[in-house]
Amino acid sequence: MRALLFFWAAAMAFGQSVVKSPDGAIEMTISADSGGLTYAVSFHGKPVLARSALVLDIQDQPNLGPGVRVIRATPGSIDESYSLLHGKTSTVRNVCRTLSVEVEETRAPSRRFTLEARAYDDGVAFRYVLPNQPNLTELRLAGEKTEFQFAKDATTYPLLLEGFRTPYEDGYHSMPLSGIHRDSLIGLPLLLELPGVAWVAVTEADIDNYAGMYLTHSGTQARSLFARLAPSAEEPGIAVSAATPVRSPWRILMIGAQPGRLVESNLVTSLNPPSTIADPSWIKPGKTSWDWWSGSFAEGVGFQPGMNTATMNHYIDFSADAHLEYMLIDAGWAKRGTGANDSGSDLTLTNPNIDMPAILEHARQKKVRVWLWAHWTDVARQMDEAFPLFEKWGIAGVKIDFMNRDDQWMVNFYRRVVKKAAEHHLMIDFHGAFKPDGLERTWPNLMTREGVMGAEYNKWSARVTPDHNVMLAFTRMLAGPMDYTPGGFNNATREQFEPRNTQPMVMGTRAHALALYAVFESAFQMVSDYPEAYAGQTGLEYIREVPATWDQTQVVGGRPGEYITVARRHGREWYVGSITGWHANEPDIPLEFLGRGEFIAEIYSDAADANENPKHVVREEKRVNAATLLHVKMASGGGQAIRIRPVP
Repeated sequence: MRALLFFWAAAMAFGQSVVKSPDGAIEMTISADSGGLTYAVSFHGKPVLARSALVLDIQDQPNLGPGVRVIRATPGSIDESYSLLHGKTSTVRNVCRTLSVEVEETRAPSRRFTLEARAYDDGVAFRYVLPNQPNLTELRLAGEKTEFQFAKDATTYPLLLEGFRTPYEDGYHSMPLSGIHRDSLIGLPLLLELPGVAWVAVTEADIDNYAGMYLTHSGTQARSLFARLAPSAEEPGIAVSAATPVRSPWRILMIGAQPGRLVESNLVTSLNPPSTIADPSWIKPGKTSWDWWSGSFAEGVGFQPGMNTATMNHYIDFSADAHLEYMLIDAGWAKRGTGANDSGSDLTLTNPNIDMPAILEHARQKKVRVWLWAHWTDVARQMDEAFPLFEKWGIAGVKIDFMNRDDQWMVNFYRRVVKKAAEHHLMIDFHGAFKPDGLERTWPNLMTREGVMGAEYNKWSARVTPDHNVMLAFTRMLAGPMDYTPGGFNNATREQFEPRNTQPMVMGTRAHALALYAVFESAFQMVSDYPEAYAGQTGLEYIREVPATWDQTQVVGGRPGEYITVARRHGREWYVGSITGWHANEPDIPLEFLGRGEFIAEIYSDAADANENPKHVVREEKRVNAATLLHVKMASGGGQAIRIRPVP
């Protein structure tokens, strides 16, 4: 202890404070000198970030960050375990070293703030804490100038967005850090590879009464990125307006020797407050059928498919037969309004073609629960009336769509929604959403959110490719659960594929489509095709059994642009998903994660002719154990899905 105190005293003497990860591999140094408040990060002794500025741009005041001195640096630690109702794992060990650095301006107006930092074995995080003080009772933040100056040029995988009102629904790119244009707006998370140093991802957690963060290139320094905050819709010159004290979200740097270590990380949830729901027993992760994907299409039925009672009951029957917990009724069920995309609908009244009491009674008889879609503007207008009514009807949850913003008002709207929904035992799926920030730990009735260019884009574009799917696993999925809407069984090669609204196709093989249920995380998982698409098809039995929540997650292998293999445990069973892009791949899967015992592996692989007939899949069973090495042969756009269960 004396040695530790001496170290801190020596560091303070030079205006530096250091916090190291528990394993000592990651080090964050915070400095205050004539250049202002800065931080730097290293991994195994190699620099990840060079000295980077920590600056807040406050309206009508000097920037806060330059010209400060450290008045106190307080080290600490956290060592706890917490449970997640759904996520990558059911129990998280939250272990880190902490550092709280209080600084004060060296001249008037002598404002103060604290930089709180945490160092984990898989990354670092920091946030600004501004106390109430005479010269800062009300924070009007024009923006942040938080810098991320990487120690060397890196390969980046950015999501480049058109603007702050643009959906997080686009493809990810691969380019040098130095090649990002100054006018590009980068959505988070951002993945980077610093050759010979580390894989790094930048994102944020616990966004509360604050604006979402983006990144932009400095334009003058080849390796430097700066934070940009989503501006207010009502007052574009301001990003955050709040009475002090104010805490920014945590700015996160996930760090690992391999990209799979970032996929396994639980930093985003660990940096959020514990659950506020005392009794979460009503929150049930699960899979759902969905009436929207197929374009009001059905085969061999005695009714006209569409937004009507017979169609909804048809999907409920399919959910019951396929052992799916839910059925999602998408847009059109409510009494329509005059706005775009069903905005302006009355959520307390139904479309005349829908007999909601009859549908809900049929669902009860089939032991299937119903979700409803709603436009966010209608939820904002009618939440206090609609949510109690939905609870009375027995609705399980609400899918809320088209927000496409993360300014301060919209961030607070998300929180109002999950709180009000919890009061009425409703689960939530945010579609048309910004990236996850770990809110699902605090409000576990938040099951998933979109913020991704998912399978729906197959209806009007050729953009959702197997390459895209592999990239998503290493980029967007780092932030948290992802409502990608898998389950398309009309599998097509690149040459066969054509976008269409009715009976849409999906690029890649059937085995690829099955593997997505293990690769992509979501506690409310779609089985998106129409019921007849699954009839008699190999693979439905895998979808029937695969869970929507996990006790453990391990990335067995992979790399952006190539392939990924993810193993997830639920109870005593493991589910393993491997997907590749358009380039065929043949990785080996060591089953060391199984531990002791003998197991049966139920394997769904690309058939020998899957390059020409992507719907062809081979099912086989093998006896395996922890010493087994499985060789995977994936076709172009292929995959493999495995269910591993203990030998009885």
